[in-house]
Amino acid sequence: MSELLAPAGNLDAFYAAISNGADAIYVGLNSFSARAYANNFDLDDLKLITDYAHLRFVKIYVAMNTILFDHELNMAFKTVDELAKIGIDAIIVQDLALLHYITNNYSSIEAHISTQFGIDDLDGIKFVESLGAKRVVLAREVNIEKIKEFKKQTKISFETFIHGALCVSYSGNCFMSGLLGMRSGNRGRCVGCCRKVYTLKDVTNNITYPASYLLSMKDLNVSEDIKKLKVVDSFKIEGRMKEASYVAGIVKYYRSLLDNQKVNNKHIYKNFQRTFTKGYIFGTDPKDITNTIKPNNFGYLIGKVTKINGKRVTIKLTDSVTQNDQIRIETNKIGEEVSIPLIKIYDNSGKLINESNSFINIDIKEKVKVGDLVYKTKDIKYLNEINKSYPKEYQRFGIDMIVQGSIGTRLKLYVKFLEHSVSVESDYIIETAKTKGISDDNFKELLSKLNDTPYFLENIYIDFDNNGFVPLKVISSLKRDAINKLNEDRLKHFVKTKKAKEINVPFFDKPTPKLTIQVSNEAQYNAVESIGIKDIYYDNIVPRNNVSYRNMYGNLLVGGVNGIQHYKDTNTITTDYSLNVVNSKSVAILHSLGVDTVTLSYEVSKNNIQDIINNYLNNYQTYPQLELIAYGRLNLMVTKYCPLRKLNMCGNCKKNQYVLNDDIASFPLKFNDDCTITILNSKTLNLIDDLQDLNDIASFRLVFTTESPSEVIKIIRMYLDKLNNLKANTKYFDSNTNTRGHFNREIQ
Repeated sequence: MSELLAPAGNLDAFYAAISNGADAIYVGLNSFSARAYANNFDLDDLKLITDYAHLRFVKIYVAMNTILFDHELNMAFKTVDELAKIGIDAIIVQDLALLHYITNNYSSIEAHISTQFGIDDLDGIKFVESLGAKRVVLAREVNIEKIKEFKKQTKISFETFIHGALCVSYSGNCFMSGLLGMRSGNRGRCVGCCRKVYTLKDVTNNITYPASYLLSMKDLNVSEDIKKLKVVDSFKIEGRMKEASYVAGIVKYYRSLLDNQKVNNKHIYKNFQRTFTKGYIFGTDPKDITNTIKPNNFGYLIGKVTKINGKRVTIKLTDSVTQNDQIRIETNKIGEEVSIPLIKIYDNSGKLINESNSFINIDIKEKVKVGDLVYKTKDIKYLNEINKSYPKEYQRFGIDMIVQGSIGTRLKLYVKFLEHSVSVESDYIIETAKTKGISDDNFKELLSKLNDTPYFLENIYIDFDNNGFVPLKVISSLKRDAINKLNEDRLKHFVKTKKAKEINVPFFDKPTPKLTIQVSNEAQYNAVESIGIKDIYYDNIVPRNNVSYRNMYGNLLVGGVNGIQHYKDTNTITTDYSLNVVNSKSVAILHSLGVDTVTLSYEVSKNNIQDIINNYLNNYQTYPQLELIAYGRLNLMVTKYCPLRKLNMCGNCKKNQYVLNDDIASFPLKFNDDCTITILNSKTLNLIDDLQDLNDIASFRLVFTTESPSEVIKIIRMYLDKLNNLKANTKYFDSNTNTRGHFNREIQ
């Protein structure tokens, strides 16, 4: 049966997950975790919960799924060393350097590929499998039919999300939070820009559509179809930022489904949810995957407003409510809601009541109207019930005991569980009873009290002198010692290491910087070609996700590890920013695998870049071949979801230009041939004044999106002049629309 994998952002959530039937739990540390704002765990905590989990046959996976800068690598590697000593089962990774360290040094820890890698095809799977990964957390955009095909062609383990929050962007390919809020999603600090209100504007026809939560995804819920996913090895529940009651409720619900137990389908709606979707895994139309009304807890419908008398509001109920529930009244006004704790509720005669399933009256200050729908967002009875489910033992395991003793000897207790056998002996010498000896029933009663352990007494054999006497506290103490010794025996583990192999990189001379150009249309391409530029990315680009492979020759711009795998033997490869490379070891790994040029993530600062170059030179005695995006509207995200389709305007992308507007800026939309969408930054990156500080960069890329052919030529010539004589001439650039991104400061 597939593993049920639960999140735990704190100790309470950990116990909630185990108590309700999780097979494995993933947690984060205080650093290197893609949920930096969860409480997370330190190494001492992790040792305790790992032992607790392993005694109950529950696995522990540690999420270290952030990108790592050079100055963080040694600490990250030391952390892996400590995790190996603790005996955790797997580490979830995004960074190539960390993946390489784990698989190249340890065989006792599995490396699991985070969904941040964006693995969505067989080539990507083969790439990480070749590096030693044992499991892939597939991109959320992968459908069930593809998973079935992958399973036939590879032996690697597959994990997929079945419940919880969804990213509107392809995971690991969202830079919206980092570029707009200086808090990187790839560093675990996403500020949730996609949960804001946006308006869509048709720039061509000057039409602005009503504001809504246009990028806010519904929550995933595949519970109705969970049995169809049996091809998947691990079912993952999202939620390391969620409270323990949420973890308990969701784990309990799915555990019951997987074990064919009776479930109350309404209970799934009593937890936090933004309304539900089955997601891309079951082919949901992208237009139905967002909830544009509300970005947080939606609740479930329980009635509507039928009467208003001053501040008193009457609600007709279709479901029961209880004092201390929480409700919200839907006003249909985007960005506003009426959320009310039911501290005082009245019947129709004005009498205070505790609960009702027909009508309630409440006093509120906010303005609502007759006909407004009422939703319950907190069910106090359900919460009280689910909170009683932990900490408890989800299941206990039978152990066998043998008691031996005779007058004048020490009492011995043997305990056996599976292949583990232990024995303990008392200090106390068995005496002749003055009145009545210790009976078999006395032993059974005392030794079967195992409530503070994961065991129950299954079989017991007693060989004890009938006239013998031992104080009851001695027997209890002996039992404790035996269980502790059994646990110690069960928790023994050995750190299995490997002899690490060196990374062999090709030799590169000190580079002479050049320009490469990326264009978005044929007119831009022709303009670039007309001034003699040869290094152009246009029809030789392999995207990170949703790739349709074709025969291509020459230098390819490859967005993901899948493209490296597919074209490594036939083409010259430049990897794109979307591989999220921010450290020298990842550069070396890519070079060792045949990548010719590595484009750095645009989440690097000037200091990060210098660290990469210096450390590469020191460690490998050669220069790296690096490319840096120096100009262009940077991609905030790439998404399979289309707001035009949401608004029933599919196809208009071929006729009109569109932008998304928030309360500050305007973000152009780029519609790709594969029906994915790229949201571009409102400002244009411009590093022309910084080129002199980057002499060891092999190539600077200029990325053109919305520029006219004449603008393209003008900007290229300015950069060529800069490279030729390093004399700035930046009058063309408007300082209000340009940015240097993270170049002058490191991202959080």
